[in-house]
Amino acid sequence: MEYGTDGLIVATILAGIILVIMGICRFGSLIKYIPYTITTGFTCGIAVTLFVGQLKDFFGMDIASVPSEFLDKLIIYGKNIRTVNVTATLIGLLAVAIMFVWPKITDKIPGSLIAIIVTTAIVYFAKLPVNTIGSVYGQLNSAFPAFHVPAISMKLVQQMLSPAFTIAVLAAIESLLSAVVSDGMIGDTHKSNAELIGQGLGNIFSGLFGGIPATGAIARTAANVRNGGRTPIAGIAHCVTLTIILLVLMPLAALIPMTTLAAVLLVVAANMADWSSFLRLCKSAPKSDIIVLVATFFLTVFFDLVVAIEIGVVLAALLFMKRMAETADIKAWKYTDSPDITPGEAEKLRDIPHSISVFEICGPMFFAAADQILNINSNHHTKVVVIRMRSVPAIDASAMKSLHELVGRAKKKNITLVFSHINEQPMHVMEKDGFIELVGKENFHDNIVDALDYAENLVK
Repeated sequence: MEYGTDGLIVATILAGIILVIMGICRFGSLIKYIPYTITTGFTCGIAVTLFVGQLKDFFGMDIASVPSEFLDKLIIYGKNIRTVNVTATLIGLLAVAIMFVWPKITDKIPGSLIAIIVTTAIVYFAKLPVNTIGSVYGQLNSAFPAFHVPAISMKLVQQMLSPAFTIAVLAAIESLLSAVVSDGMIGDTHKSNAELIGQGLGNIFSGLFGGIPATGAIARTAANVRNGGRTPIAGIAHCVTLTIILLVLMPLAALIPMTTLAAVLLVVAANMADWSSFLRLCKSAPKSDIIVLVATFFLTVFFDLVVAIEIGVVLAALLFMKRMAETADIKAWKYTDSPDITPGEAEKLRDIPHSISVFEICGPMFFAAADQILNINSNHHTKVVVIRMRSVPAIDASAMKSLHELVGRAKKKNITLVFSHINEQPMHVMEKDGFIELVGKENFHDNIVDALDYAENLVK
């Protein structure tokens, strides 16, 4: 590692501090801007990744090192298919069977715990040739980590600030998305800002005891939920249990078969993926949502969660803007004597002079739809153009630029622009921009009736 252990510890502590600040500043609420299609896509993608990642231990394959990439995993599994340990596979299948059958007996004790106890006992007493935690990872240290303050310098803090920020952002995303997944599993809602503060404090103390950065993991969260965890008490029980295992039961933990752990995670992976929702979205959702869903799924599987979320959010935002731009429209009012007026429609129209043109803008006017404003046109008879904006909830700088261009064109043709029913946000932007002074305050009216009356007086 470039900066050594102290660098890692400092980065962990700084990341924790940043997470606490993010929680205090209520940045956790930004998770609501991640669409349902993204959470569904990456949840199913993680489930597939988790499932495939456990096949080596479940079948007891003799593989020295398993690559991290999805396709490389499948290739290496195929090449080593003859190394499958039948005994390990049978133990894994037994663990899976226990986890499926046990909930029908009682739900007070997790089926995964029973599966671990039963299979560990069988492997130990029968002396079966099955890899265990101890045989794979060697002797496990049962000593409690000591409190350690790293050697901190201003130079080291400056060097670690960027990695710490990256850790904090990624940790926040993964943890909050884990919370979103658990919400969907139990039908509850989490407190995103409290999650960030709690995670930040956890990372601060993790660093002080020599630990590495920690996040909420979707796999562990799903396993927790599937075994009955619903409240923070589950997290506390998890902490206490791990502490007891560390201090007292570490020698026994070393006896747990790797195939059993793989079986537990296989069941978790199978249960955490909401394939019914995935398929339903593929069948019934708009094309833009399907694109985001499928893209997020495959990016999660073939790359990683961070890439999937980044591209998924950007893609969802772009498609959303496209959809909003398509909803924006500018319609010209018809005259009572227009040839395309249907019978009975003329009676519903107000009779206004041909020297007045009326246009109604519908939808948000932002950069993706701003050019539509320039579609407001006029003929040689036009003296006044009335622009109705009651259906414009918001406007941005790009749309204001288009309005300025429209004013310039109108002045060249000696045409007066009259605006009707401007909502609060567009009016505020126009005032700040100086647009109202440019057009003239007298040319802004609260409703279309007043605007038309004013326009008719101008052309008399």
